[in-house]
Amino acid sequence: MREPDRIIRLRTVILRTGLSRSTIYRKITEGTFPAQLKISANGAGWHESDIDKWVANPAGWIPDRNNASN
Repeated sequence: MREPDRIIRLRTVILRTGLSRSTIYRKITEGTFPAQLKISANGAGWHESDIDKWVANPAGWIPDRNNASN
């Protein structure tokens, strides 16, 4: 049985990627970083697997069209 994909928050994404908050949001706008998903009225997070894929190959990462977050 596969473990469910965890949702991680911005602080964890910053620690895992080494990117600043502004760089993360700029890359999301450019389409070169996984988009966040809304998890509550005021909260957002990322699928851990999306961030892991980006960290493994930042230059080769492409959005998964079947799992668009916005």
